[in-house]
Amino acid sequence: MVVRKEMELGHSKLIIETGKLAKQADGAAWVQFGDSVILATVVAGNRPVPPQGFFPLSVDYREKAYAAGKIPGGFFKREGRPSETEVLNARLVDRPLRPLFPEDFPHEVQVIVWVLSADRENDADILGIIGASAALTISDVPFNGPVGAVRVGRLRGQFIVNPTFARLEESDLDLVVAGTEESVIMVEGEAREIPEDDLLAALDFGHTHIKAIVELQRQLAAECAKPKREYERSEPEQALVERVQTLLGNRLEEALRETDRSKRSEALDAIKNEIVEALAEEFPESEPVITKLIEERVREIVRTMILTEDRRLDGRRPDAIREVTCEVGVLPRAHGSALFTRGQTQALAATTLGTKMDEQKIDDLEGEFWKSYMLHYNFPPFSVGEVRPVRGPSRREIGHGNLAERALKPMIPSDEVFPYTVRIVSDILESNGSSSMATACAGSLSLMDAGVPVKGAVAGIAMGLVKGDERTVILTDILGEEDHLGDMDFKVAGSRAGVTAFQLDIKTAGLSRQVLQEALHQARAARLRILDIMDSVLDRPRPELSRYAPRIVSFKIPVDAIGTVIGPGGKTIREIIQSTGATIDIEDDGTVLIASVDPDACNEARRMVEALTAEPEVGKTYVGVVKKITNFGAFVEILPGKEGLLHISQISNRRVERVEDVLKVGEKVEVKLLRIESDGKLDLSRKALLKD
Repeated sequence: MVVRKEMELGHSKLIIETGKLAKQADGAAWVQFGDSVILATVVAGNRPVPPQGFFPLSVDYREKAYAAGKIPGGFFKREGRPSETEVLNARLVDRPLRPLFPEDFPHEVQVIVWVLSADRENDADILGIIGASAALTISDVPFNGPVGAVRVGRLRGQFIVNPTFARLEESDLDLVVAGTEESVIMVEGEAREIPEDDLLAALDFGHTHIKAIVELQRQLAAECAKPKREYERSEPEQALVERVQTLLGNRLEEALRETDRSKRSEALDAIKNEIVEALAEEFPESEPVITKLIEERVREIVRTMILTEDRRLDGRRPDAIREVTCEVGVLPRAHGSALFTRGQTQALAATTLGTKMDEQKIDDLEGEFWKSYMLHYNFPPFSVGEVRPVRGPSRREIGHGNLAERALKPMIPSDEVFPYTVRIVSDILESNGSSSMATACAGSLSLMDAGVPVKGAVAGIAMGLVKGDERTVILTDILGEEDHLGDMDFKVAGSRAGVTAFQLDIKTAGLSRQVLQEALHQARAARLRILDIMDSVLDRPRPELSRYAPRIVSFKIPVDAIGTVIGPGGKTIREIIQSTGATIDIEDDGTVLIASVDPDACNEARRMVEALTAEPEVGKTYVGVVKKITNFGAFVEILPGKEGLLHISQISNRRVERVEDVLKVGEKVEVKLLRIESDGKLDLSRKALLKD
């Protein structure tokens, strides 16, 4: 049975349909907005899987090239590994779904979102969240949804829902909000330094539309949802629970009072190993269950300490920031570098300046474009004291890098002001809480150290939450363990003027607006404290670029002169590049960008280009080259491709019988342009420059 539901949403109609496609999946939903279409499917495995320490959910988001009427590039001409956009959108779909599954559901769940049609006006990422939620809601997979999602923009002070790509370019806000009928559970986005209260108002605006989308899914499910499958809830043996509790006693409480992370981890590991060994004969093959029981008890103790004592694992108060230190110029040959350390989280950022030739070409469904600013984030295993293979960037690394890139994006000057390609690389050397926000801080300082004329400094902080029955505590600058054991991970980055990037994941239902407001303002206070520390080290961009950075000269030539500079088959421009060593890029509007580490090479290349495009000026003196001699004078090239006649009567202030007696072909001669004839011919004079 085909079931179709639709509603008006912003400038277009949202359509959800099921029952026609992918009927062997446990759930499938076709979602359309404008002419953008996605197909979302969900399948849960039939056999239980062993406990893995996390819910076994996988989400894949893939764009079909045919969706935009394109054929994939490359040798194989088919879709290959996911692009960064696909990885980021897969994370965007995953994050609001994951906390809504029953923790004890023992089956693998796979969600696949395919983009089948892209109208190049409406982003399909929002549709992926809605489609995945709808597919889960009508399937037999246990799921505490539905979930709705919208994108919020703001134009001239007015919020708009699901803005097109074109309108988003003009917006000072790009906010993705996902949530249930009761509350917001996921936020992702960037802004141009907006106040915290404006961000909160945007969340309220988005949640209003989310409620309508949730209701649409409920109507769909009312007609076609399958009964939710039953599954065996595995409960540990009561005898094992009692034995673990007896052996633990108060030892966990004592271990968790240790403020040093390494010592605390060693103590907890020792307790776990001792109990596993003690119960090995009595309860064989029970190590996973024992580990889980201990982890649950650790969670209880840590949350109780925070809720009743305002005491955190490292001894801090809820609103305290760990010690922050900053250094700049730590890498002698990098164009800009900074080391940012906050507690046991440390980021080394390096900024490299390049030319237009270094821009990254992006080929997405909405079209091709060039990217002149990028930030790459690396998370090596030694940063957390682990051993694992070092391969390509993980989904987490791509996501964290994107968040930090967005945080700094509003500060990067335009190409007109600063015609460089800017690449920041953040290498995480230590990690214990919010390395993405440390990356934003280190990246900001490295930009200033490189002399990039940024608008101002940016800092970021991660906020956490512990929600009890009677009290809720907001945590500033959370540790990795507090992220794992808490109810919220809220990363907020910005300048002194306002918020530039944010990411919110909530692990508990029913988070109130007041709590979000308190978290935002507590984050602002922390951000300003960090900015004070950063400013004490470097409070403005350096006045000069690094001597190792290329110098770029930018100027314009007439559009009809571009061909002259390039020459037949690129011969002329290659000769300039080879003779000066500079790189030259000419854009369609006549903008010329010349780059070289050597300023003299830039200046010489500019002189040569300007000479090729200069127009002769009457009364100006030129040093020309004799190209041809006749019995009535000589033809002299005063500018590339522009020759004039030096008449025999204008060669000297004395009578000249034969031109060859004074001039030779190839000889340089100083001449003055007397006039330009109506037919464009140039009349030159050497006599006018000679003394009587």
